[in-house]
Amino acid sequence: MTLNKKLFLLVGNSGSGKDSLINEVVKTWPSNLPQIRIPHRYITRPPHETEPFHSVTKETFDQLQRDNKFCLSWHIYGLDYGVSCEILDWLNRGHIVVINVSRSIIDHARKRFPYLKVIFVKVPFAITLERIKNRGRESENDPVFRDRVERARKNQDFLTADFIVKNEGPLEIGVQKLRNYLINQFS
Repeated sequence: MTLNKKLFLLVGNSGSGKDSLINEVVKTWPSNLPQIRIPHRYITRPPHETEPFHSVTKETFDQLQRDNKFCLSWHIYGLDYGVSCEILDWLNRGHIVVINVSRSIIDHARKRFPYLKVIFVKVPFAITLERIKNRGRESENDPVFRDRVERARKNQDFLTADFIVKNEGPLEIGVQKLRNYLINQFS
């Protein structure tokens, strides 16, 4: 079987469960299909146990950006995010690459990677609000918390997504939907 490049970008509001879905799909991924690779993102904020990433200073991030180390990068909630160009090697070697990104970069990403697929993780606002509160990254008085909540309120849909995963119930249901969609890309 000839492998085409498989790049999937997951978008969704803060608290929609993107990282949880990705991590659980990897655990149950069929061994007869190409391996899923998930790059760690570089983020200009202190580490937090709810999300795996490389914590870097603004200065380090800017230097990595100048050195063209990021294939994708964006700025949101006062933070900088970057995805290493290691994904190019993974894609060329036939791996599946799945990345949690901001919807703000989708148009740019589609130009750079015309074969990518966008998956929107949809969660009702009330559930999203509870998840943002419960993960405890920011206090409810923090402007970033308020920005995340307001953005979630305004962005309940993503009309240009290639696929939508509803992640409002038990995690395993969303995982099954995402895994089935990814597996079907090989049919």
